[in-house]
Amino acid sequence: MFPRAIILVRHSTYSSGKNVVANFRTIGKGASVKSVIAIPTRHFGITGTLCRANETFDDFRAREEKKEQEYVKQQQASGAAGTSSSSQVDSFSSTSNDQQAPDPDVERAKEMILDAALAFVQSHGWSKQAIAKGAETVNYPSVSHGLFPRGGIELVHHFYKQCNLKLIDYLKQETADLERVPNPSEFARKAIEYRLRLLEPYLKYWPQALGLMALPPNAPHSLANVLTLVDDICYYAGDRSVDFNWYTRRIGLACIYKTTELYMLQDSSTGFEKTWKFLERRMEEASLVHDFLVKSEDATHHLQNAVGSAFTTARNILGLNFERR
Repeated sequence: MFPRAIILVRHSTYSSGKNVVANFRTIGKGASVKSVIAIPTRHFGITGTLCRANETFDDFRAREEKKEQEYVKQQQASGAAGTSSSSQVDSFSSTSNDQQAPDPDVERAKEMILDAALAFVQSHGWSKQAIAKGAETVNYPSVSHGLFPRGGIELVHHFYKQCNLKLIDYLKQETADLERVPNPSEFARKAIEYRLRLLEPYLKYWPQALGLMALPPNAPHSLANVLTLVDDICYYAGDRSVDFNWYTRRIGLACIYKTTELYMLQDSSTGFEKTWKFLERRMEEASLVHDFLVKSEDATHHLQNAVGSAFTTARNILGLNFERR
């Protein structure tokens, strides 16, 4: 359709202060290869303008900047608001996705792919390969893993989120017919055990997941997952307090959950019997820690402010609110 179409391909860079080096090549049907300079379309005449012979880069830049200024003035005069003075390549990619709401269809597709990818964790770990296999399972091309630029950690966070949602369903069922939980400590212990049992199918590969979550770029989201988990357990256990107890319970429960999780990774006993006994002992010790903390007014004041901010930040990171309860 366009036999004389010209394709500009970046070939090399220039050195400032020297004559312009060949940066682009012109390729066309029946045309010879010539070195040219990439200039926005508005700088070309009908036949095009190439870099002048023996012209230094400084001269070329000054000439083009002058044209650029004239172009901007022209656009402003004609009422073209918001016109950018960048090149065509820059303006082509100037759309910001951060200012746009997520596409529901894309989000649904990502959920489907990640759900399917969990079946491949045992063979590929928490990786892009597992995500690619999951995409193929739900009839998406394997290159769909490009929807997840952060790689395997996105699969880990997806799994963590799904487990937390299952925990909430469990907590709702356990408290559906109760006006008040008779034994909050025992209720919390059972909730932690239920949540940890969800790791069993992937326990062999969970150390890799913990390693990914511990990386600095991933740590805020990972911490938010844990804080939200223990906050939900405390809420359904009947903790509606507005005093220091609100904070100490959540801090204590978060520590108990993480230490029991690590113990579970090393446990080879039948049905993780040793892990659940370890959990029982930690729950008993938690009451002693709580009694110690509440006796210090200074500790109460400072810790209350710090932990309150931490839990609020956690839910903001995850995009959650308290209405989901």
